[in-house]
Amino acid sequence: MNFKLRTLNFYIIIPAHNEEDVIAQTLASLVAQTIAPKHIVVVNDNSTDNTKQISEAYAQKHSNISVVNIVSSNQHLPGSKIINAFYKGLDRLDDNYDVICKFDADLIFPENYLEQLAFHFSNNERLGMAAGFCYIEKNKTWVLENLTRKDHIRGALKAYRKDCFLNIGKLKPSMGWDTVDELLAKYYNWELLTDESLHVKHLKPTGINYNKASKYLQGEAMYKMRYGFTITLISALKLAYKKKSSTLFKNYIAGYFRGRRQHLEQLVTKEQGQFIRQLRWKGMLGKLK
Repeated sequence: MNFKLRTLNFYIIIPAHNEEDVIAQTLASLVAQTIAPKHIVVVNDNSTDNTKQISEAYAQKHSNISVVNIVSSNQHLPGSKIINAFYKGLDRLDDNYDVICKFDADLIFPENYLEQLAFHFSNNERLGMAAGFCYIEKNKTWVLENLTRKDHIRGALKAYRKDCFLNIGKLKPSMGWDTVDELLAKYYNWELLTDESLHVKHLKPTGINYNKASKYLQGEAMYKMRYGFTITLISALKLAYKKKSSTLFKNYIAGYFRGRRQHLEQLVTKEQGQFIRQLRWKGMLGKLK
């Protein structure tokens, strides 16, 4: 089999809110890539620390880095806040990209990260999304973050082929955006890939700064993705078990019923919802076997 590595234009958008302790490490790892990203946009979202100054210092030294300063909520809310910031960055870019990335501001990438993604995208024209694995530090050792799975690309480090990104309608400004994007990619027959050889250091474990206002949003997202109650129940049990919290399970279920009671706008069509439920059942039954 002949493998190829095509030159791809990587555009990277980094939403950032009060990330002064980590963002320099993220930017340093990106400017050190063996394949340089064409554009890196840091969206400084209402930071009250030195995130802006640190990012602008990098922008002064590197012509492919720019900074967008916006004002929004000062809360760490998953979903809409992050994606709205992402779109502010996207608005500043042209459409001459091959791969668009939404990266968190607390990641350290291995220097071959983009090169390896380029390799995967070059050798599979149906590959819509790709990423490495997140590792967190415990007892001075980097270990696989427990939310990491081979069949799921973490919201912290999304990379989309342009055609896939457009096909799925880009990103949904809602909790659950980083699940519905994959489900819709599969609906449109795109493939996903996680490369376990790419170890990305995640400096802040997912959800560490989320506040009480976000506690029902995961359950609401399950409603908006048209999971139905049974799949929501199983998914809530699994997530709560992984995070070792019975309170989270109660919040997820309460959020689901709150979404149903309030008739929240759903993220997918009825046809897409039917596909998603079938896909979820297939995955769950496959694991039981």
